[in-house]
Amino acid sequence: MRKHLGTIIKISITLLALLYVSTQVDFYDIGQRLLQANLVWVLVGFLLVNFSLVVRAYRWLLLLRGIGAPIKFGRLVSLYFAAQFFNSVLPSGFSGDVVRAVEAAQDVPARTAAGTVLVDRATGLLALFMLGLAALPFRPDNFPPTLFWQTTAVCLIGLIGGFVVLEGRLVRALGRLVPGFLQPVWHKVDGVITAVQACGWTAVWQAMGVSILFNLIQISWFAAAGRALGYSVPFSYYILVIPFLSLVILLPSIGGLGIREGLAPLLFASAGLNSEQAVALTLLVFAIERLSGLLGAPIYIIDTLRRSRSK
Repeated sequence: MRKHLGTIIKISITLLALLYVSTQVDFYDIGQRLLQANLVWVLVGFLLVNFSLVVRAYRWLLLLRGIGAPIKFGRLVSLYFAAQFFNSVLPSGFSGDVVRAVEAAQDVPARTAAGTVLVDRATGLLALFMLGLAALPFRPDNFPPTLFWQTTAVCLIGLIGGFVVLEGRLVRALGRLVPGFLQPVWHKVDGVITAVQACGWTAVWQAMGVSILFNLIQISWFAAAGRALGYSVPFSYYILVIPFLSLVILLPSIGGLGIREGLAPLLFASAGLNSEQAVALTLLVFAIERLSGLLGAPIYIIDTLRRSRSK
């Protein structure tokens, strides 16, 4: 029971969040909007999600090259597709990261594999905060002042905190004060610092550059989902609100489901979307991301069989 406690908590929070959302919106209206979605734009979003996996695999390759790891790019692409599959079928947004770390540990030391996976994830978040700050001067005239300051605070705190962790010295000094029950969390943070030092800052900055491209692609599949539903939300608006929606995956839930839907009406209100329209958008994005994960299963199986035959 105890080992499943985390999963039970995530499922419970997701269900409670969806129950709350159901009291705020008309799900029949949302269902009708989803059924009428333009399939061409849905396909565009689907292709963008899958293309992003290749881009993210290249980002991971740059980090692994920084430590001289011999893993081939094709192998990393396969692992990213596998990770997307496990993220789609398991109640966690980080199941895929565990799969990537475990599989990569067949080729490099386990600590190195886990460290590069964590740095890979961290550079993606930092690049997202950079884009959010860069888009603020181009915000729409009706962008709420409160949301402006919230976006600024989230992005600045995320950037400063992220770079403090990656740089490592201050965090390691504070790590001596971490109580015993927080040691598992501290070991993960220390693993990130060790991986950064092993990869070198050149590789980290290169990965950050690729992360900016990835986040633009991610924002693009949100925009494609919006076009599929007939919305005319400016691209710059998506850049401003996606940092909030992306951070939801860090909360205990099934891929942010429910929590993202509860937040979306607040974020998209000034873009002219009502609650049903906003929730329909996030649900369509969730469906596109989950459907893209189905490609990961056959790719993972084929790669596993090929590797077993070559041994």
